[in-house]
Amino acid sequence: MTPAITQPRIVILDGRTTNPGDLSWQPIAQYGELTVYEETSYHELAERLQRADIAITNSTKLNAETLANATHLQGIMVLSTGFNAVDTVAARAHNIPVCNVPAYSTAAVAQGVFALLLELTNRTGHHAAAVQAGRWSQSNDFCFWDGKLIDLAGLTLGIVGYGRIGSAVATIAQAFGMSLLIHRRQPTPSSVDLETLLTQSDVVSLHCPLSEQTRHLMNESRLALMKPTAYLINTARGGLIDEAALSAALRANKLAGAGLDVLSSEPPTLDNPLLNAPNCIITPHLSWASQSTRQRLINIVAENLAALLDGKAQNVVN
Repeated sequence: MTPAITQPRIVILDGRTTNPGDLSWQPIAQYGELTVYEETSYHELAERLQRADIAITNSTKLNAETLANATHLQGIMVLSTGFNAVDTVAARAHNIPVCNVPAYSTAAVAQGVFALLLELTNRTGHHAAAVQAGRWSQSNDFCFWDGKLIDLAGLTLGIVGYGRIGSAVATIAQAFGMSLLIHRRQPTPSSVDLETLLTQSDVVSLHCPLSEQTRHLMNESRLALMKPTAYLINTARGGLIDEAALSAALRANKLAGAGLDVLSSEPPTLDNPLLNAPNCIITPHLSWASQSTRQRLINIVAENLAALLDGKAQNVVN
């Protein structure tokens, strides 16, 4: 049990992405002296953590060197489910609990999966732009479409990683009349191996964490297993995909399309091979970002903080 902490100095290192100004930090501020920075560079970290008892980060990296010099730090709150921004081993060595926020964005990310998939299959945005450009007005028919339209009913969705989000995606898929294949890290009687899932699925959706074992999970050889008519969706972590290999597969018409809300480097560099790849829809890591979801995130971080201050830390990942 962590000793209780009273009146802590709390520092939010990169508050802008979670709260650009449309929400309140009051659920967190009530527990101590709060300082919020919109963003923090590596060179600013040492000074900003010098007196901090609690550090709150979304993607600002806290490595072993940083943690060794943050001598007052007694807890780290992560403004996300993923916690790869923090060296959790180093934090544990300094007896600093790291608390994440599981499940806050389940519904929003599952919705985002189908926003991407429906754009690939129904091409709603493309057709709306075509109408605005006058192409329907120039048509001789009462209806107009450009390219192939795909029904989801009857297709097979392969879900790689079957946690809360993967399970929510499965529920929506079944409502669309899709069949399911599931791949789990720990096999079960209802799951299949990854190769089977890739060869048999019409849509593959990634929902696994990024680790050394899953980095470039979708590489050239695994992409080659997919049907040329299949779609790849990624709302998890960009590093799960070898982006050069995916770009090559799309350019060679070895895949029908890809829908991505995450990339390996965010924001992407202009030379990212997927930015101009055909049939590739990229959104800027926004599937988690609805106002209600971000408010839920802040509220759960506040609950994590309250539990830590009471000596009963919860959602500890290290």
